[in-house]
Formats: sequence, structure tokens, C-alpha cells
Amino acid sequence: MTITQFLHRAAVLAVLAATAGLALALPAQAAPQSAPRAAGEAAPAAVAAGDLAAARSAVQSPAVLGQLGDFFARRGVPPTQPLQLGAAAEAKAAAQADPTLVGATVPVYTLDPGFVAGTKGSPVARADFTATEAVAADGQQASVWAVQQNGSWRVVNIASGSDETDYAARGAAGGGGTVFREPQVNAWYVLRAGRVLPLDTEARESVGANGTSLAAYQQLVHRRYGDKLPGSAYDKAGLGGGFSPTTASVAQQGAGAVGGALGLPVPALTAAGALGVTALAGAGLAVRRRARG
Repeated sequence: MTITQFLHRAAVLAVLAATAGLALALPAQAAPQSAPRAAGEAAPAAVAAGDLAAARSAVQSPAVLGQLGDFFARRGVPPTQPLQLGAAAEAKAAAQADPTLVGATVPVYTLDPGFVAGTKGSPVARADFTATEAVAADGQQASVWAVQQNGSWRVVNIASGSDETDYAARGAAGGGGTVFREPQVNAWYVLRAGRVLPLDTEARESVGANGTSLAAYQQLVHRRYGDKLPGSAYDKAGLGGGFSPTTASVAQQGAGAVGGALGLPVPALTAAGALGVTALAGAGLAVRRRARG
């Protein structure tokens, strides 16, 4: 990935947090610890089965399924961008999409700011949202993201593809461990037996084909993001979010988004994919098309 591609990644959920006031933390069950552990040695807090079921229920709502039909009809093009299809043809395509939810709803873990800082007892990653795979009648796939807001679960994003559930399954099939993402470089890893192992091309470019030790990975991400954590000069300068609240187009954001200062989860989004924010059941919904590769 080039530095230009990196800088053109945008903080979709940061936009939602700014415009809709979303709370992006999942309720979790923390395991008790008898003594502080080195950064990354603590297991990430688990997401309760009841919360996963509640997130799934939110995704199954008629309003969300209707949005999925529109998403598949538009093939991921945000509502802010025109289609060659007319309104009637688009509505027909949405009805024919017939979206179906497949597989389990899974928690998605993202690189933890405390781990980046080297804080003792901080896990390598934390749960940021849940993802559920949806499939259209023509085979298109999408990932539906949900977070908890004020005690209830709401859908906040629909992304093309099924990376979140695919990598979770890949990690489980390979021997288990904690699957997590470093969204700033679009990398997916699994932490297994004290080693950070790559699950995609970006991760292999980051830590090598055979992975690296947890301690070496901590040093790596500290070099990358240690000066961009919440409270840093970078954060205080307003560079962490990489967006303007009055602008919906990611292409207009320029070179500013580097992980939301690691204060918010940052999904990967190319500059060519504009952000369309709409209202859904009282929450902001971001619709984006994900870069593949």
C-alpha cells in the first residue's frame, strides 16, 4: 500500500460519531487479572452471547433489510452518487436483491490504543462493533455493522464484501486465537500462542509471511502510531479524524485520516468511494464500497 492510499483512507465511523453521537464501545466481560501484564498479554474482553443476539436482531429489522436491498441494487454506490439506473429500475432491482443473512454475527476486534502506547495490561485489540454477512440473490456480499447506543443495538454501516466474518472464520479454522484488524493499513491478523500472524496481503507486508512476536508487533505499531494517540499534538490539531463534518465526500478529505488518532475505529475506504450518510431507525447509517485486494 502506498502512502497516498494510506492517507486517503477515511474515518467512516468517526463521521458517524460526530454527526450522530454514536457510542462505539461494546459491552464486554473482562477477565479478572491478579497482576498487571505486559501490553498485549491480556486477552481481549469477550462480547456476551446476549449482546451478539441483540446485534443480530437489529440487523434483521425490516428497515435494515430494506437498506440492504437498496445497497445491493446500487452495488455499493452511496446514495449521494447518481446511478445510470432510473428510479423505477433501481426500486425493481432492490426488490429483486432479496438479501439474506448468513452465518453468525461476530465481534470485530481492532488494534487497541493502550497496546500501541505500551500500557501494561492492555490487550492487543478491543471489540469495536459486530458484523453480520448478507448475501443478495445475485451473489453480492455485504457486511452489516452494529454498535450499542444508549442500551440498544443499531446498524451503523453496510460495507461491500465479507471481510469481517471471513477473517474471523479463517482464524478459527487455522487453530483459533484472537482475530483483529489494523484498519490504518487494512491489515488482518490472528494472535496465536504469542505470535501475530498475517491473514491478508497487507498483514504479510507488515509482519512478514511467518508473522512476528507480540512484543515486536507492539514496537512496530508504536512507531507507526505512538505520536497519533488521543491527547497527542496530532490529535489536538484535529488531524486524527481526517474528515470535515460538513463534507460527505471522502475524496474531498485530503491527507489527514490516520486512524482517527486511534480513538475511534476506522474502516478502510478509498478516496473513490464517497460516504453517503442517511438516517435509519434514529441512527446514522454509512454506506460504503470497500476496496478489494
